[in-house]
Amino acid sequence: MLETLAQLDTRLFLFFNITLANPVTDFVMPIITSDWLLRILYAVAVVLLLIFGNTRMRWLVLFSIVAVALTDQLSAGLLKPAIGRLRPCQVLDNINLLVACGGGKSMPSSHAANSFGQAALFGLVYPRLKWALLMFAALIALSRVFVGVHYPFDILVGAVLGLGVGFVVALAARRYLGKKPGMV
Repeated sequence: MLETLAQLDTRLFLFFNITLANPVTDFVMPIITSDWLLRILYAVAVVLLLIFGNTRMRWLVLFSIVAVALTDQLSAGLLKPAIGRLRPCQVLDNINLLVACGGGKSMPSSHAANSFGQAALFGLVYPRLKWALLMFAALIALSRVFVGVHYPFDILVGAVLGLGVGFVVALAARRYLGKKPGMV
């Protein structure tokens, strides 16, 4: 059973990474997956929310930082070492590797966990934004397969982890901040 899942995961990886590869994805996906770009976007969002947000939004920034810390530590600090799965770029030949492979482990994807954690938190607090946030998180997660550093199941596990953490942190935010109109 596990071997069958691993084969399916490899086939899905090759479909996204090789079959769907084209000049547009080869250009765009390394930009989308860039750690520096994602950190800058997050920092800009935090600063804008702190400057222009109301008191409730400023508190939500603190909950957002907690969510990132939890998703990142659970994925990179706990699960990746425990699972120990190698990245596709470390074990497969002739793939479309568009960024440095890195020496870390593969499952779960921390990019997926972090982005889906934020999407869940803000999407549950502000339901009108949820689909846009989830689509952005999915794009970040899929970029990891396109650039050759994660299998699809890595991003699936990261997404589930992030959604779970984001949901729990959103519940804590709701409890602390009180239920407001439009808030889950």
